[in-house]
Amino acid sequence: MLHDRSAVFRQPKTSKNRRTIALTPSTAILLRKYYDDRRPLFAGFGKSLEDSNLVFCHLDGGPLLPATMSQAWRKTATRAGLKGARLHDTRHTHATLMLKQGVNIKVVQERLGHEKAQTTVDIYSHVLPGMQEKAASDFDKMVNIAGKQAYA
Repeated sequence: MLHDRSAVFRQPKTSKNRRTIALTPSTAILLRKYYDDRRPLFAGFGKSLEDSNLVFCHLDGGPLLPATMSQAWRKTATRAGLKGARLHDTRHTHATLMLKQGVNIKVVQERLGHEKAQTTVDIYSHVLPGMQEKAASDFDKMVNIAGKQAYA
């Protein structure tokens, strides 16, 4: 952001930060609905809404400043009873929930854009302790099912 409060677009810090991630089907549906709902608003300004437009922008297509999104998030989070929850906290929640579901650390690393999996492990190591026991239990179930089927 410049002193005149205009948005500045820069290249990501590393090549890993420019990435494609899979969206959940429900997210894709919500984004499509949002896009379809905004089309007439843009038309009212004599603009056409393109796939290349930013998701969150002014009705003339210009970018919103990051602080605008942060303020909107804070208001929404407060109304939802999550006072003090930052927008960036959703990134940590996403990573934590994936790890607790047993998603491979490499997949989580790629989604977060960390250059190395070790960075992800270092940041989210507090989530990992119970995962060893779950892995052992899941493996035991798999082996015992396979063993029972072999002798049936």
